[in-house]
Amino acid sequence: MTVDDTHSGGTPQPIGPVGRDQHTPLHEVDHTAEPTADPLAIRLEQLILGAERRYTPFQAARSAGVSMELASRFWRAMGFADIGQAKALTEADVLALRRLAGLVEAGLLSEPMAVQVARSTGQTTARLAEWQIDSFLEGLTEPPEPGMTRTEVTYPLVELLLPELEEFLVYVWRRQLAAATGRVVQAADDEEMVDRRLAVGFADLVGFTRLTRRLEEEELGELVEAFETTAADLVAAHGGRLIKTLGDEVLYAADDAGTAAEIALRLIDAMEGDETMPELRVGIAFGTVTTRMGDVFGTTVNLASRLTSIAPKNAVLVDPALAEELGRTGDAPTSEAEAAAALELAQQGGAAAPSYRFALQPMWQRPVRGLGVVEPWLLTRRAPKIPG
Repeated sequence: MTVDDTHSGGTPQPIGPVGRDQHTPLHEVDHTAEPTADPLAIRLEQLILGAERRYTPFQAARSAGVSMELASRFWRAMGFADIGQAKALTEADVLALRRLAGLVEAGLLSEPMAVQVARSTGQTTARLAEWQIDSFLEGLTEPPEPGMTRTEVTYPLVELLLPELEEFLVYVWRRQLAAATGRVVQAADDEEMVDRRLAVGFADLVGFTRLTRRLEEEELGELVEAFETTAADLVAAHGGRLIKTLGDEVLYAADDAGTAAEIALRLIDAMEGDETMPELRVGIAFGTVTTRMGDVFGTTVNLASRLTSIAPKNAVLVDPALAEELGRTGDAPTSEAEAAAALELAQQGGAAAPSYRFALQPMWQRPVRGLGVVEPWLLTRRAPKIPG
């Protein structure tokens, strides 16, 4: 549903505004937004939605067999702005309402969960759509020849891209859904499906605030895009999951400590090998994490963030839990004494030397805001030692 900020009179119980909480009182809702009347925008909307405007919000809710209150909650959660009672909705809007309400009626989803589904889908696809327009449609719709208008280029281009992008979106979504479902069914118990033990890492560009004052906007955008692309590729390639990007910072998670540690060190290597990039620092923590709407929350996440803020440049700090987990899995010795003893034992028995991937060095204990005193460990890559 395409809307803008044109104003006219409204009626009770409109669709809620973008970003409003589902419990926003009606008197706080802007009742005045109406759909755009721009002819090209309307043609593009009909092309993309595959249907013409037929319903007001009230008519759409009634056709879907749901209350206006529930319809408002669903639309508000999806991020659609208030359009008063303008006739701007299509058969697809009615069908979407009917499907969500049907899931609730069948007992497959609770009403709050259905609202969460609407919100998470709306937020994710809104960002995707904005990125697609900003990144390639805007550039591609520049008139290729003098005398051609943007209008003459935009419509046929969208007409060609739409089915391909739609198919690709569904493919990627199914792949991601299969991967996420596999992780859930492998959880030890029902509680672990929501509150799981994960390794959580933050990677943060050093001196980014100073860069924003020195670089032109286009240069800064290119730097951020390069950082996010590099981070996303490395996280995915080595078995982690990119949770979100925050411009100069990325948050990722992994099911095991070794994967998270490997990703962190490879991120450092990648940034050090690129002269255009500033230094990087990474913090990782291991423990129980609550997952909601594709994001992660909890003390473990907070600790990883705090470790990042105190990490030296081009270095990785980890919490004691992750250090202990690396020792338990044999990815790192808990101390150099342990490593020397294991090597001596291998030499005496003619066995292979331990193949530790990482080295851990305890750092000074220090207070961490909101989390008490923490003893961070410096994580580095360990060169294999051959018994002589």
